[in-house]
Amino acid sequence: MIRHLVLFKLAEGVDRADPRVEAGYEAFRSLDAKIPEIRFWELGWNLSDRPIAYDFAINSGFDDADALRRYVEHPEHQAGVALWKEFSTWVIADYTY
Repeated sequence: MIRHLVLFKLAEGVDRADPRVEAGYEAFRSLDAKIPEIRFWELGWNLSDRPIAYDFAINSGFDDADALRRYVEHPEHQAGVALWKEFSTWVIADYTY
């Protein structure tokens, strides 16, 4: 299994109430129902007030590297990525478990 962890940082001056952020959240919220390769899916807003904390996280699981690649290339995922590019940056980590 591969865990795919993504941490998002909202751009300066952008907050959760921004309509673009709300649309981005909705685009990712239900991807597990749209992309069959996803085996595990959770997402949520950060609760920490520490300055080094990121704002939003997605934690997901895939059977193997090919399944992860199909997810990354899937049109529903790419549509969400296009939205998030407008108002955030992110980092990822992919690891086996």
